[in-house]
Amino acid sequence: METGGCRMGTAEPGAPAMITLEDLDGMAEESADSAYHSNSSSPDEEAAERMEDEDQERLLSYWQSVGRGHQVDVPREMAQPIQQLTRNNNPQERQTIPFTLIQRKEKLGDLLYEKRQYGKAKWACIKMKEKQYEQSICLGFMKLMRYICEQNSSGLYLGITIPIVTIVHTNESQSEMRQSVTVAYYLPELLQDEPPHPFDSDIIIEEWPSTIVYSRSFRGITNEDSIMREINLLAEILENPELCLQDTFIIAGYTNPAAANRHNEIWFLQRP
Repeated sequence: METGGCRMGTAEPGAPAMITLEDLDGMAEESADSAYHSNSSSPDEEAAERMEDEDQERLLSYWQSVGRGHQVDVPREMAQPIQQLTRNNNPQERQTIPFTLIQRKEKLGDLLYEKRQYGKAKWACIKMKEKQYEQSICLGFMKLMRYICEQNSSGLYLGITIPIVTIVHTNESQSEMRQSVTVAYYLPELLQDEPPHPFDSDIIIEEWPSTIVYSRSFRGITNEDSIMREINLLAEILENPELCLQDTFIIAGYTNPAAANRHNEIWFLQRP
């Protein structure tokens, strides 16, 4: 879970760089190191608070500058969630959504797709309808990020689960994507029975039924063109694509929603 609205790393000349989860790991170490030195060099609590504020401002300023590259405004209220997500971004603590592998389809050693079953589970969901898909997922993820980072009835940091998924819809001929999408965060196992209530009324807790999906991995950016390409590709590979929903698909993101070489999957949903 890209997580949204940010770039860092390799980019085209003149374009803002993408922030990836791996980059957040480094930024987290830098923040922790700064805090350590501020606390060890002086007992003055005001100095430590100043260092904390400067660290928060640095991160917010960075996210705002790269957000502008996606025509996404990163508001000041994101400062604390950004800092908290950065400090808690430990790859070993990210929970992967559990599933049962039913089948792997390969050709000449290359994986074409996997057939999986995901169990019934609760998700925090937000519907978005921005002009561009990238804007929708970035803004949607920022809202979910605030929910994850203590803006919930428990007052606790909930933890990152991957993938972050986006439900997309096409017209009946699968030639065009609709603007309306749903960005969703799988609630960690310990919170499934009693999910914390979101403070943001736009976020809805939904229980999704057990579902069989056909999943194919792909790399790179996700936009209207790349998503339609992956939908058409998987439809050609599947032996019986008519067994799946024809106008509803899921994009699963395992890295930051705006990372340049992000790890994604396209999911076809088998009809109930």
